[in-house]
Amino acid sequence: MAVGTSNYWEDLRKQARQLENELDLKLVSFSKLCTSYSHSSARDGRRDRYSSDTTPLLNGSSQDRMFETMAIEIEQLLARLTGVNDKMAEYTNSAGVPSLNAALMHTLQRHRDILQDYTHEFHKTKANFVAIRERENLMGSVRKDIESYKSGSGVNNRRTELFLKEHDHLRNSDRLIEETISIAMATKENMTSQRGMLKSIQSKMNTLANRFPAVNSLIQRVNLRKRRDSLILGGVIGVCTILLLLYAFH
Repeated sequence: MAVGTSNYWEDLRKQARQLENELDLKLVSFSKLCTSYSHSSARDGRRDRYSSDTTPLLNGSSQDRMFETMAIEIEQLLARLTGVNDKMAEYTNSAGVPSLNAALMHTLQRHRDILQDYTHEFHKTKANFVAIRERENLMGSVRKDIESYKSGSGVNNRRTELFLKEHDHLRNSDRLIEETISIAMATKENMTSQRGMLKSIQSKMNTLANRFPAVNSLIQRVNLRKRRDSLILGGVIGVCTILLLLYAFH
């Protein structure tokens, strides 16, 4: 059983080394393709700058196809190597001999580092190639636009004039939109201020309304006291009058 597991580990290591060698060769070719594309783009740019003809630049379609093909192949190799590393990790986790685990983990870590380096190099080279291609496409489009403008007929001039007018219309529309937004913001601020004032007035009115019942009650109490005092004063005056009459008739 130990011999079988050892052979399985050795087979995985053999597959990993084989895939790493293939990836190393592919990445070297991939890097050379990117470098040659960059140099050819620079030469075409200088040739177009100093030449007076209107010959279009090399579009690099064959190099683009080679790039796509090699990128797919490298991605497949990276996926296969990742799968082998995963199998090696499963084996190290299930290995029953503790004394071998440290050596197995060290070997696995080395293969993982190699996979990480290859993956990083691939993505870096691919990103550089894509950036160079996009820059070349942009420069080619600009050159074509310049050549079309220089060699354009009256129709092209008419189109340019229409484009300029449309651009002016768009700028005017943007300015009107900004003015409308400014007016709307000012209106919003005024409405917010008015709403605050209305809330303050409403609060004061509620306060006065709450105070009015107390004032009315106080007035009613004063009126009742006045009436009581009037009745008492009238009673006193009446008694005094009766007493004076009785005293006078005696």
